[in-house]
This record gives sequence, structure tokens and C-alpha cells, in this order.
Amino acid sequence: MAAQFNSALTILRRKQVEARTGLSRSTIYAKLRCNPKRPSDYDPTFPKPVSVGAKAVGWIEAEIDAWLTAQIEKSRKAA
Repeated sequence: MAAQFNSALTILRRKQVEARTGLSRSTIYAKLRCNPKRPSDYDPTFPKPVSVGAKAVGWIEAEIDAWLTAQIEKSRKAA
């Protein structure tokens, strides 16, 4: 069965993701790849970017919002 997508998807560009999450460019990309020298930076739950052009990527707004909600819940449980 083919995946169904919301017809009103919004793609956020990197600067918008930075503003929404409060993360820097380097931190966003560090969350996306596993680095043996800094394993704590990698976050497999961070949304993966989607290609929007030959040299352009963006993130699905709903996925960023869901990740932020999960981070808030995780923070509240730890407190």
C-alpha cells in the first residue's frame, strides 16, 4: 500500500529549522550522522532531510514539530 501524504505539507529550509529548534547548522548535521569521535551528537530520532533540488534539502515541518514535542516530553519526564 502506498504511503499517503498530507496535501498541505510544508518544507522548512535549514535556516527555518535552526530558528524553530534553536540548533546551529553544525548541530543539526551532527545529529544526522554517527561520528565515532562524538557519539553523543548523533540522534537517530532527528528527522531526515528531503531533497528539494539538485543541491537543496529541506525538512518536513510536521516531523520537526513531532521531534520537538518528543524532546519536551523527554525533558519533562527527566525533571
